[in-house]
Amino acid sequence: MRNRDLSTAMAIMLLRTLAFFTLAVNLATCQSFIGVNYGQVADNLPPPSATAKLLQSTSIQKVRLYGSDPAIIKALANTGVGIVIGAANGDIPGLASDQNFAKSWVDTNVAPFYPASNIILITVGNEVLTSGDQGLISQLVPAIQNVQNALDSASLGGKIKVSTVHSMAVLKQSEPPSSGSFDPGFGDVMKWLLAFNSATGSPFAINPYPYFAYRSDPRPETLAFCLFQPNGGRFDSKTNIKYMNMFDAQVDAIRSALDSMGAKNVEIVVAETGWPYKGDSNEVGPSVENAKAYNGNLIAHLRSMAGTPLMPGKSVDTYLFALYDENLKPGPGSERAFGLFKPDLTMTYDVGLSKTGQTPSTPSSTPSTPSTTPSTPSTTPSTPSAVPKTPVNPSAPKPKKAAWCLPKAGVSDSQLQANIDYVCGHGFDCSPIQQGGACFEPNTVQSHAAYAMNLLYQTAGGDPLNCDFSQTATLSSNNPSYDGCHYPGGST
Repeated sequence: MRNRDLSTAMAIMLLRTLAFFTLAVNLATCQSFIGVNYGQVADNLPPPSATAKLLQSTSIQKVRLYGSDPAIIKALANTGVGIVIGAANGDIPGLASDQNFAKSWVDTNVAPFYPASNIILITVGNEVLTSGDQGLISQLVPAIQNVQNALDSASLGGKIKVSTVHSMAVLKQSEPPSSGSFDPGFGDVMKWLLAFNSATGSPFAINPYPYFAYRSDPRPETLAFCLFQPNGGRFDSKTNIKYMNMFDAQVDAIRSALDSMGAKNVEIVVAETGWPYKGDSNEVGPSVENAKAYNGNLIAHLRSMAGTPLMPGKSVDTYLFALYDENLKPGPGSERAFGLFKPDLTMTYDVGLSKTGQTPSTPSSTPSTPSTTPSTPSTTPSTPSAVPKTPVNPSAPKPKKAAWCLPKAGVSDSQLQANIDYVCGHGFDCSPIQQGGACFEPNTVQSHAAYAMNLLYQTAGGDPLNCDFSQTATLSSNNPSYDGCHYPGGST
């Protein structure tokens, strides 16, 4: 009997160990969609070796270079960090006209470093189609094909992908997202590019910037929509989808355009997106509060694995712009103020990228505090935002007893509705409080808000910081579940 008990205990321990290992693997791989752009138009950047160590201290697992600096590529060897390298627009004529030039480029910039340096993608040119240079545009596809041929010759064709990067201006129409379509002026070039993407499994890389959308329409409701903050949403009547943020709307517009061209199997990669933290006095939008809100809430949105309405359940690989400021860039001040980190390797502002899993400590007036939700749909930059930085955070403090996050007494329906819209608009599964769901009745804002607010709190690991919702929520030890409606509840 003792032997049987011992065997049972050992089996339980083994199962627990396997479960823990599985969880650890999932947590380690769940950040693979977060990348960063590493620009070098600066004279004050830290050495590549220091940058490699910095990246390893974060959840950033991919880096995009605009060129192919061998010092950086070497520094990233054996780190596991995925590397995107670029052939400049100026390289396109040579790559297009001479296969030997393409072979030499691969032999110089790829072969000596791979596989120790995990090069995953080569981008040939940046925003070429919208450059207006017809000669360059006509040479883009041959250049890409020659680089692919060179990779194939080096037996790297199935391991490293080749593509190019587009601005959102490749779209002739983007609103509503379901009507997304490419500018017909790109004609055969776009068809050839998509055929190449489809045949080789390479991604369609884009540079969506909600920041620029806000600059052209600087209303408070547009800002809230761009910063992933509670807002009234934008309704797509063709799909009956209400979009709650600009990022999803822009990415889905590209998805619709690709689908309309028969490229449904081509994946999208966000090659650049970001928000400047300062700018010139006449620039609309740059601020630490806005930059922190955009990047922090974007990261949280990606970590939620909600995807976009047209691509649910999977986060698009997204490269934040940028790792550092580039102090030699021309143009307005904002062009030199996108960096997430300073040259001394400290954070410009905290968006929860550190592997420590600590919640960023920020003043209550900043919009990216992960524990609060603005109480009104139309938010200003000084209003706190609310998505948790890490939906699953094993190191977060948990309550000692079972606890549920519920609305405080006396909170108005409008405040609670804003909380519902926020949670359900950020990809959390609100189907139980939708018509026909187990928790739809009683059909009241109070009841639905209780379920939604608790859902976010529990999904975020039961961290009390994520039960605030602009001081409209409180923790309760009383299980609110009833009849067939089960409220998830955490306990230790």
